[in-house]
Amino acid sequence: MSTAAAPLRIGIAGLGRMGKRHAEQLARRTRGAALLAACSPVADERAWAQGELGVPRVYERYEDLLADAGLDAIAIATPTTLHADQTIGALEAGRHVFCEKPLALDVAACERVLAVASKRPRQVAMVGFVRRFDPSFVQAKADIDAGRLGRPFLVRSQTGDMNDPSGFFVKFAPTSGGIFLDCSVHDIDLARWMLGSPRALRVYATGSIVLHEGLAACGDIDNGLAVIEFEGGARAVLYATRTLPHGHETTCEVIGTAGTVQVGMGAHRDRVQLRDAQGVHHRTLVDFIERFAEAFQHEMDAFVATCRGEIPAPLTLADAAEATRIGVAITRALRSGQVEAV
Repeated sequence: MSTAAAPLRIGIAGLGRMGKRHAEQLARRTRGAALLAACSPVADERAWAQGELGVPRVYERYEDLLADAGLDAIAIATPTTLHADQTIGALEAGRHVFCEKPLALDVAACERVLAVASKRPRQVAMVGFVRRFDPSFVQAKADIDAGRLGRPFLVRSQTGDMNDPSGFFVKFAPTSGGIFLDCSVHDIDLARWMLGSPRALRVYATGSIVLHEGLAACGDIDNGLAVIEFEGGARAVLYATRTLPHGHETTCEVIGTAGTVQVGMGAHRDRVQLRDAQGVHHRTLVDFIERFAEAFQHEMDAFVATCRGEIPAPLTLADAAEATRIGVAITRALRSGQVEAV
């Protein structure tokens, strides 16, 4: 395995939208990392990794990536349905693992991963809840921990994507796990983090299809609301939407007995504001990749630093499993129309 002085030798599985983002980060900007291998079943993606990033070894099959003896760690950015088994495979091959969220779409699969990881305490296994690494959310969490809000008792959190008329989300729906596991899993993890990781007791959810009727075939929606009740009395109210007309808008408000803190209100791309005869305007964020560009960099930096023994793990597989557990319960509540226990 790697030492603190040597670069962490990483291979990446999956070179789609998120995989390319992580591959560029590892190849060009992550201190202490060397991207030495990439895996994708798509020939054009493998060619991109070699031609654009100079990755020396590419593989079509995940099994061949795991068999590469020159790797210390695997970054997984494949479809969600593959996450659990591929994480287990990497752990059993003796590698550190970074896996995109969510860890799995069901609790049993998460527990299988945790069982394998528990037998390998020297290996790092981290799931990509990128908002924990965003400077604004980090500052909000620091304000809460410093007592500036008094006792926090309510989180209102939103993940809002700009409408995509091409129907990308409809095509993605059969394997996404639904809007709450795909989008709101970030808000679930964020709410638990801001509130000090309380245990969720019960949830309720409702939602509708306002634009993308094709989602009905998968039992999915394009706008959803969920309420989580935590042990100790705190609550979280989540809103997920895929139909915003103006751009991407991730927001969060934490309300306490002595104050509130807000992050991301208004979807501002920058601090420029234009006033003219038509009104007051500002530029908006296009997507989550633009919004969390800095956070993605900090996230991978933290993973590599943890693997090199420089910092403690910033979050655990248990956090990821709990986010899935709550997300599954919310999805169940959406379909039952009832309050569901977590």
